[in-house]
Amino acid sequence: MTAKGHVHARGNRRRLGSLEVSSVGLGCLPLVGYYGERLDRTASVALIRWAFDRGCTFFDTAEVYGPYFSEECVGEALAPVRDEVVIATKFGFAVEENQPTRLNSRPDHIRRAVDGSLKRLRTDRIDLLYQHRVDPEVPMEEVAGTVKELIQAGKVLHFGLSEASAQSIRRAHAVQPVSALQSEYSPWWREPETKVFPTLEALGIGFVPYCPLGRGYFTGAVDERSRFAANDRRATVPRFTPENLAANMPFLALVRDWARRKNATPGQIALAWAMAQRPWIAPIPGTTRIPHLEENLGATAVELTPDELRAFDEGLARLHARGARIEPFGEGQIDH
Repeated sequence: MTAKGHVHARGNRRRLGSLEVSSVGLGCLPLVGYYGERLDRTASVALIRWAFDRGCTFFDTAEVYGPYFSEECVGEALAPVRDEVVIATKFGFAVEENQPTRLNSRPDHIRRAVDGSLKRLRTDRIDLLYQHRVDPEVPMEEVAGTVKELIQAGKVLHFGLSEASAQSIRRAHAVQPVSALQSEYSPWWREPETKVFPTLEALGIGFVPYCPLGRGYFTGAVDERSRFAANDRRATVPRFTPENLAANMPFLALVRDWARRKNATPGQIALAWAMAQRPWIAPIPGTTRIPHLEENLGATAVELTPDELRAFDEGLARLHARGARIEPFGEGQIDH
């Protein structure tokens, strides 16, 4: 069977700290129309169940996705197989105050957010709870202490951070061990390698790349001619302007070349590349389409040898991405 075909992924596992997950997870943000195409509840539940049936056991959501819609779909889809899956969700935005773009990691808010997530997810515990973004107004020690209380109460099993700096990771870990860091990572955004990988390795923390396919870019579905509707998040991302898409095409050309060499798809190469970097990396590509989901899970069959990974990285090192990976407002909420 080629890498392009179906591969049952349940035997492929990764460890995030002491938490075991499938090597490739499912990011459940696109269900809410983040990239334009929104699924209804029935189709969303069916997609999640299909992923589980094909071996995916790691599902990523957040209260702010929708808000609430993504969590509700994950909860409905996985309730019959709850003990066989790992569900990750996030707190950190002022959703309850109807200000979903404002940060809020105050202890009372975290407790309310977790109780709400537990109801929507139809479960008695959250396997992996992330702080969605570091809140500069709340000390990291206070956030970690609140999560520690929730772990002691049995409502949460593991603690994670998203887009956190090495300093914040160490401060949190000193209070409550951190199992995973989730940050953007792909062939055209490799900053985590130098900024946080050494800290993760030293502390035994796993890494969960979001947007490992470059918001669809590395699937080959986006090229220099692509234009995005106003309801598509990429319409606001500088890296996806017409000029920058054209300037960044050498990245896609490199990935396509390796896809031909390995009898895989470009998206599978991008995912295999991420997983080959460290044994404690589990990417969570998102999609709204079952054929894309099957392709993503099939990436576990693509193996890059050390020599191939070195050659691939040498090719990447000659390229320089044009355009910021995120719009200015979002960049302002990143913990550097």
